[in-house]
Amino acid sequence: MTSLPSSRPAARDATGDGTDTARWLRPLLLTLAAGLVALVPAALLTGAADPLALADPGPAVRWGVPVVATVGNIASSTTLGLLLLAVFLAPERARTDRRGTARRLAGATGVLWAVAALLEVVLTFADLSGTPLTSPDLLPQLLSFAWALETTRVLVIAAGVAVVVAATVGLARSRAATAWLAALTLVAIVVHALNGHSAGSASHEDAVNGLAVHLLGVSVWVGGLLALVMMRRALGRDLGATVGRFSVLATWAIVAVGLSGLVQAWIRIGSLDGLTTTYGIVLLGKVVAIAVLAVLGAQQRRTLAARLSADPSDGRAFARLAVTELAVMGVAVGLASVLARSIPPVPDALPDPGIVLELTGYPDPGPFGGADWLLAWRMDWLFVAVAVLAVGLYVAGFVRLRRRGDAWPVLRVVTWTLGWALFVWATCGAPGIWGRVLFSAHMVMHMVVAMIVPLLLVPAAPVTLALRTLAARRDKTWGPRELLLQVVHSRAMRVLANPVVAAAVFFFSLAAFYYTGLFELALTTHTGHLLMMAHFLLTGYLFVWVMIGIDPGVPRWSPLMLLVILFATVSFHAFFGVALTGSSTLLAPDFFTAINLPWGPDPLADQHTAGEIAWGIGEAPTLTLAVIVAVQWFRSEMRETARLDRKADRDGDADLTAYNARLARLREEADQLD
Repeated sequence: MTSLPSSRPAARDATGDGTDTARWLRPLLLTLAAGLVALVPAALLTGAADPLALADPGPAVRWGVPVVATVGNIASSTTLGLLLLAVFLAPERARTDRRGTARRLAGATGVLWAVAALLEVVLTFADLSGTPLTSPDLLPQLLSFAWALETTRVLVIAAGVAVVVAATVGLARSRAATAWLAALTLVAIVVHALNGHSAGSASHEDAVNGLAVHLLGVSVWVGGLLALVMMRRALGRDLGATVGRFSVLATWAIVAVGLSGLVQAWIRIGSLDGLTTTYGIVLLGKVVAIAVLAVLGAQQRRTLAARLSADPSDGRAFARLAVTELAVMGVAVGLASVLARSIPPVPDALPDPGIVLELTGYPDPGPFGGADWLLAWRMDWLFVAVAVLAVGLYVAGFVRLRRRGDAWPVLRVVTWTLGWALFVWATCGAPGIWGRVLFSAHMVMHMVVAMIVPLLLVPAAPVTLALRTLAARRDKTWGPRELLLQVVHSRAMRVLANPVVAAAVFFFSLAAFYYTGLFELALTTHTGHLLMMAHFLLTGYLFVWVMIGIDPGVPRWSPLMLLVILFATVSFHAFFGVALTGSSTLLAPDFFTAINLPWGPDPLADQHTAGEIAWGIGEAPTLTLAVIVAVQWFRSEMRETARLDRKADRDGDADLTAYNARLARLREEADQLD
């Protein structure tokens, strides 16, 4: 377990300032105090801590849940901010150990986070079961049922990650290890979104997506600022550069918080009339706090940047503004913890959601005709946002290259845009709508996302564009360019980008997905659906990239070997389609039997149709890949031939002359032996 920074005056950090624990943690304590102070009146107003009519667990539980949630949220954000600062924000200097200081502080806040997370599991279970903390039955029931209940299961997972981070952060010496811990912390924070809304609600998936983005943005924003204030003395003359980098990150976080907050608010209040309820009043208080933070952040970027440019080590000017921001942030986090326990104007669950809505999170779409393949849409704002962001960043890179006079093919911009447009259609159009209840439509979505979309995205060479437009950092920190290079040239990528491995992952994960419980998990849970879509896209992109990619990475195999692997993949894929078409056993039987669509085809017949789709649609992209590999091989040979011809023109065909001379010598030696 990581120990707290020493409080003895003799202990010194790299800049000569004493590492007094109280001084280091003072900003965290201020934020916690502000959050807890705001929590009390909000809970009284909404009744979040009122006694329950039946099975009341007692005031310690009712008040303890929002209190430990507030402490845990702020502590986890601080841990994340310190890890991000150590890897991506703070420049490294000789004779300093800023990364070590940040890790030690992250260990201290990680311990606080882990303790709060474990307490939240206990208190939440006591609240759900109506068991007082003093009851002797609490511990046995907790051990027996905590994993069985979805709410506490999510909290147990988050608490387990918190314990792992707190226990291992002191062992992380490399920048990569610290980055992995930051990613793990992000996972634990986002996991909380799974408790955001009832599965029996028509807006379940939108609510979970919105809450995940909201938590991500808030954690980066709050944690980053807390880390900056805690580390401002250790940063010294690099404070200005670090604040500048954080401002860019904070801008993205503010946008994420604002947009996702609007989605969350509208789902929970339903209309403007909902703002007049006690829930709406507290929600307005949180909105005001976030708006104030956005204004303060803009002021920081406008006025403080100039002062820090003149004197990069002017920590007092930064601290005065940052302390105010931290207090407001604490208020926003405290209000959010109360809202999580309050009843919104729009109920989480519908009184009679129906079996399809209850199992999939979406209402029964009903039968569809041919025109629906183009005209039917149900926008999933998360997938749309990912596509818009990907296209926007690509176009921004293209414009930057053109402005500085560098060329970049317009055709690549077109293929990149078409690829993401096709992704949106597959996830938000007819395949995404009916793919939640029909195997055949689901297979269309799978084939499009995993096989056709990558054929458009990979030739656009996004990694090459990013490396040409992103500025390199000279101070040993990881910016976007450095992080991209680390991923592309990592050991894991050397293994995954092996064509045999990529082909095996692509095909065998396909078979494993459908012939195990993963298929039903993806049909019935939002997390499973998102992981499924990410897996389809990433494995498909990796397979296409190792075959025809032009982005930098591991050395390419010879075209002949790539063609052999491709034709083997075609055979395996055809076998999968034929096996599915001729199958007599229904896959995901519990799901398809339970929904029992009155308008739908027989589930087994629909499964056979899915096999035909997998066979028919799946073979065309693979054969297209083979043609592209052959064309690239031909062009490579033509370029090599042209290069050798130019060399022969320059040196009078010295290679051929030397070869003929060698043959002549061998002939003479043979004649002499005879």
